[in-house]
Amino acid sequence: MSNPVVKSFWDEPTGSWQYVFHDPVTMKGAIVDPVLDFDPLAGATSTKNAEQILLYVRQTGIELEWILDTHPHADHFSAGPWLKAETGAKTGIGEKVTSVQNLWQDIYNLPDDFPTDGRQWDHLFADGDIFMVGNVPVTVMFSPGHTLASITYVAGDAAFVHDTLMMPDSGSSRADFPGGNSGELYNSISAILALPEYTRVFVGHDYAPKRPAECEATVAQHLASNIHWKDKPTEAEYRAVRDARDATLALPKLMLAALQVNIRGGRLPAPEDNGRSYLKVPLNYFESR
Repeated sequence: MSNPVVKSFWDEPTGSWQYVFHDPVTMKGAIVDPVLDFDPLAGATSTKNAEQILLYVRQTGIELEWILDTHPHADHFSAGPWLKAETGAKTGIGEKVTSVQNLWQDIYNLPDDFPTDGRQWDHLFADGDIFMVGNVPVTVMFSPGHTLASITYVAGDAAFVHDTLMMPDSGSSRADFPGGNSGELYNSISAILALPEYTRVFVGHDYAPKRPAECEATVAQHLASNIHWKDKPTEAEYRAVRDARDATLALPKLMLAALQVNIRGGRLPAPEDNGRSYLKVPLNYFESR
């Protein structure tokens, strides 16, 4: 068994971390949560982030096997389809993505024939699934709370948790999106922090304004200093803190654009008769809840 080499890529506009991990023996690897750039003012997408990732993969000599999403993102578009077209690697996400598709199909009033069976990805992972990337075993942990579909990929000694945990000085991620639940998030964090203390935890976002952006801390560091966990809160105590914080937060600025792309696996809506794709905005939906 090998532990992976992990390379992080920072997207400052969305505060997002993207990753490539690979087995140093076989040089087989995977990409986790790649960003497709989106300028909301111009309505323009680009592949700047994905091109940087692809350049690293090629220059390093990595044989790319997987492009993995941890969940349908609310903060950015997924570059999975573009990278798949460039590399031929398989795409994957957790099997509960179908619940998110059904939820947002209703929010966006998408037609009945919109696919909500996850076919936009090559593979849907179940909790407890294990697959290999070279000699690196990857275990899938169902990690709901932030969303209905969130999963963690534990690749050797590296855990890619995305929006379940933040860096220790920021705590944990919000649980107030449609389908989110702070009690489920508490249970997911408990399971992640029960991993061996040397496990490297790689987060999906970092918004800390008073230091350079960071992406990695060990389980031991989270247990000792994570502001939402170091005092060993009960579920009720954690939920009180999380729910109170979430009540003060605005929606992510790209959320309504990003979800209708990401429930399609990162694909833009089909072009209309003029050859252009369009995004919908459900007016006053969140104000009325």
